[in-house]
Amino acid sequence: MVMNFLQPHDLLWGMTSEILPDDVPQWVIEAVTQHQPVVVRRAEFHEDMIPVGIRGTQRNQRFAIFMPIGSITKCIKPESLIESDWMLFPHLQSSLKNIYPVMQHLDLPWGYTGSVGFELATGLRTVTKTSDIDLLIRTKQPISKMDAQAILLRLDTLEMKLDIQLQVPTGGVALREWATTTGKVLLKRNDRAVLVENPWY
Repeated sequence: MVMNFLQPHDLLWGMTSEILPDDVPQWVIEAVTQHQPVVVRRAEFHEDMIPVGIRGTQRNQRFAIFMPIGSITKCIKPESLIESDWMLFPHLQSSLKNIYPVMQHLDLPWGYTGSVGFELATGLRTVTKTSDIDLLIRTKQPISKMDAQAILLRLDTLEMKLDIQLQVPTGGVALREWATTTGKVLLKRNDRAVLVENPWY
């Protein structure tokens, strides 16, 4: 049941240093001892183990590991972050305020991932001036190329560095790639990345 509930980009609390292997970098130990969340990554689940990634303070500091389901104490999904109090994040307030009405207009479940999602969930300053704003749109039903182009057009009017992923039942695909590519697109599944004509089938 828990396995089915958890999805890539969910933030999980409960990782402890006892779970870590002996040869991890020091920054990984520091992140875990500060009780920071880990993020569910796109990989195959193994029995009662969840594939997660640990974030460091540097962009290149990412560590892949498996976390026991029984260790999870809290889970925050990307779509729960859209109601965050913008006043608590003055450096993000303008961007979030502009993104919200455009995304709400889609009438699809959506949320923040990446450094913006991490900061909204933890309050830790992780977003920089060069950071993309990562968005996730959940789409159980197919979105046509034409509709994807219309969504992209509306988002491009914001003139922001946006990275938008469509979460389909079988994996994830970039909105821009689906909207603009005439051939096959890259579908990131839990087991591997594959080229497909239609990511929903």
